[in-house]
This record gives sequence, structure tokens and C-alpha cells, in this order.
Amino acid sequence: MAGFRSAGSLVAVTLSLGLLAACSGSGGRSNGTESLENFTAEQIYKRGEYELENSRKPKDAVHYFSEVERLYPYSEWAKRALIMQAYGYHRARDYEEARGAAQRFIDTYPGDEDAAYAKYLLALSYYDQIDDIGRDQGLTFQALQSLREVIEQYPDTEYARSSILKFDLAFDHLAAKEMEIGRYYLKRGHYTAAINRFRVVVEEFQTTTHTPEALMRLTEAYLALGLTDEAQTAAAILGHNFQSSPFYEDAFKTLRGRGLSPEARGDSWLTRVYRQVIQGKWL
Repeated sequence: MAGFRSAGSLVAVTLSLGLLAACSGSGGRSNGTESLENFTAEQIYKRGEYELENSRKPKDAVHYFSEVERLYPYSEWAKRALIMQAYGYHRARDYEEARGAAQRFIDTYPGDEDAAYAKYLLALSYYDQIDDIGRDQGLTFQALQSLREVIEQYPDTEYARSSILKFDLAFDHLAAKEMEIGRYYLKRGHYTAAINRFRVVVEEFQTTTHTPEALMRLTEAYLALGLTDEAQTAAAILGHNFQSSPFYEDAFKTLRGRGLSPEARGDSWLTRVYRQVIQGKWL
């Protein structure tokens, strides 16, 4: 058995060296002119794997995976090569090409066991571009949609579990954007515009980490407008759900400075939220 393994290893090394020599003899990978027609799909695929593992340029590997698909379009290796193209493009941060390759795999092999991974790569191509809350949030919405599809279509996979975590982070990211804009308006005295942003966080992103601050900022903004009922109600919600939060302490001190206390008053949208809180239907 040991001798068999050694012979197999020798064959693999010989094939790999042969492919390396062929590429080198025809000018190498850099000019893209090497002839691969004389090599098997497996040999070319293995060369792609080698490049992916050892090259600093993932697109070098993509070249070989693309050649497998071109030269052996109906083979099992072509199917593997297509998903590896998506992965290679993603490694190279060429997200548009990664999405294209992943989508082609999904369209061509919808029932394949790697379709879940292709869908996950497609979602990652959006998610990995979410790096700054100051950027346009269109990519965040696309990431959320794609991650949700992974979760719903492949619920029992490891990709669904990872997508759930990333979905929560992306969701929190959108709330952060609303908070950023709300603070901007609040600092400049545009209280109604600020309230509209903080309201979005409370109503649509209530499960995120930004809800306590949104309620505290609502207390500040409503007080600035002289709307004490709304300010007191916002603080009451904050006290009911986040009493240990430093944001509640700030809201409480702000109200106390006006001779007020946190309590539900009036009949505003915040009062309706407060009723949901009391009934356990909120958060």
C-alpha cells in the first residue's frame, strides 16, 4: 500500500511538472497564450488549485478554471471549475465577476450540492463590500436579500448559519446609517428630520444595538420642539426595555432637568409602541 501511494504521488508530481513546463515553454501564464489542449481536465483543474494556493494573484487560478470549462464543457471537472472561478474572483475582490460566475453555476446546476455555496458566494460578493456606513447602502440591501435567500433556501447548511450572523450585522449596519444621518440633523437643529430617522430605527430596526440611543435622541429632539408627551414616552420605552443602559440615564437626567419623568403620555406613535412593549409584542 505504501508503494502504491508513492507511485501515485510520483504520477501527480510528474503531471504537475509537465503542465508547469508546458506553460513555461510557451511563454508562461503572463501572456495567456499557453496551449492546454493536450492536458486533461483534471490536470488543468489541479493547476488552477495550485495557483490558487500558491500565487499572490488569484486570477491566475481563474484562468485555468476557465480553460477547464472551455475545453471540457460537459465534464464533472467543468462543474467544479465553475464554482472555483466564483471563489477565485471573490478572492481577487472582483466581486462583479464573482457574482457572474456564481449565478452561472446556480442557473446551470440548480440541484447540485454546491449550489448552496454558489448562492453564499453571491451573497458574500455584496456583503464584503459593506465597509463604511458613509457609503450608499444599496449594497447592504442587496446583501440582506441574498443572505436571506441562502437562509431560506438552504436552512440546514453551514452557509445558512453563517448567513444568519452576517444578516444580523448587515441589518445593524443599516440602522447605524439611519443613526448617523439622524445625529447630523439633530446637531444642526433640524429636529423633525432627525426624529424621522430615529423613528425608523425604533420601528424597523428595533432588534439592533442602536435602539437605546435612538430612543434617547428622540427624547432630546422632542424636548427641543416642546413636545413633552412624546419625549416622556420615548424615555418610558427606554426605561422599560433598557433601564441599565447609559442612554436611559442620559434621557432620565434630561427629563429631570425639565421637571419631567419617563412615562407614557398622549396618543402618538410612541404611545402605540409603548403599549406593544407592555404587552410583550415589541423587541
